[in-house]
Amino acid sequence: MKRILLKSALVPASFGSETRKDIIVADGRFVKIADKATDDDADGAEVVDCSRFAVFPAFYNGHSHAAMSILRGYADDMPLQKWLQEYIWPFEAKITADDIEIAARLAVLEMIKSGTVFFADMYWHREHTMKVVEEMGIRASIGVTFAESLMSPEAIEKNFEFLSKHTGESDRVSLAVAPHSVYTVGEKLLKRCAEFARSENYQVHVHLSETKQELDDCEKQYGCSPVRLLERAGMLDSNLVAAHCVHFSDDDMKAFVGSGATAVLNPCSNLKLASGIPPIDRLLRAGANVALGTDGVSSNNNLDMREEMKFAALLAKVCGGAETLPAGDALKMASVNTARAYGIDAGEIAEGKLADCLLVDIANERMVPSHDLLSNWVYAADSSCIDSVICNGKFVMRGRRVDGEDDIKKEAEACAKRLAAVAAKSC
Repeated sequence: MKRILLKSALVPASFGSETRKDIIVADGRFVKIADKATDDDADGAEVVDCSRFAVFPAFYNGHSHAAMSILRGYADDMPLQKWLQEYIWPFEAKITADDIEIAARLAVLEMIKSGTVFFADMYWHREHTMKVVEEMGIRASIGVTFAESLMSPEAIEKNFEFLSKHTGESDRVSLAVAPHSVYTVGEKLLKRCAEFARSENYQVHVHLSETKQELDDCEKQYGCSPVRLLERAGMLDSNLVAAHCVHFSDDDMKAFVGSGATAVLNPCSNLKLASGIPPIDRLLRAGANVALGTDGVSSNNNLDMREEMKFAALLAKVCGGAETLPAGDALKMASVNTARAYGIDAGEIAEGKLADCLLVDIANERMVPSHDLLSNWVYAADSSCIDSVICNGKFVMRGRRVDGEDDIKKEAEACAKRLAAVAAKSC
């Protein structure tokens, strides 16, 4: 693997005040961060002049449905259950495995362009998404989805068989057991998923307590909250990554935080679907591991983790006060907290960590003036500030360009138009 020397990069992270550093990348990791590289450090390395760049950790998207990029703008401005049952699920029934590959490619392109190098996915035809991730050079945790209301018993058994073979895992792609939610997966299957994940050392990725209706229906059917149902099923532990976590009682909060599970908040999606505001300040005060995700494009309507980070910081302040979730902590939720939740040794610009980072143009108008570089990145910037993206020690975007991006967009547009026409005919 080619060595890279990021020369004279502005580093705002763990070195105290902003400082210029030479950063050596080799074998997919940050091997040296110094005031000045030696001749031996530079020997054989590609030298990248970073005098106009700040180096920030890349983003890690803790919850997404990548292939739903093809549904951007399809069904907006309605509550979750109506949105799912009357529009999204019927449309998705028309999507083929090949369509999912096209849509996943569009999603990965968007994520790279906005600085994301990892996503946790929950969708169908996972092999096609895995193929795209490997091709485009980023990382992913690919959930093998279980939803009894949408799957046959045979399909459920095939999912367990697929997982038992640990098919398609690599240094950048892992698998997860992904029961969709407590309203699509019954208690018996939840227990089986929990036991299987534990026996095969898989993480569990699930939607949890997203809407008030989910809580009411769970209480009516099972006599407890969704959090307590997962606990009863043996799923509430440190291997659990739960998306949304909007509606937590004090009892739920105590059980969830005590288990060591990770809450992946999706504030933009929750606001758009009027599901509620996640209890960011309460989770933080309780000591939870809190990460961030975008959810799917059809409910966000983008995959921009920097935007998600800003929304999280602002909502936390509305609920907990102006000093709640300062910029540096918000960045951690979008980077290292998510990486740790999925067992990735990354999310920080530090020696020995996996070399995932962003080169951010400090001359961009959104970054000027620079009273506080970190503050600018969290509150002022947008994806246009990102010049280049490195994942696993390799450039996956350089000079704002990703290989094949024009063809990816063209193919996705044609696919979306075809699917929309098919969906319209079936109405």
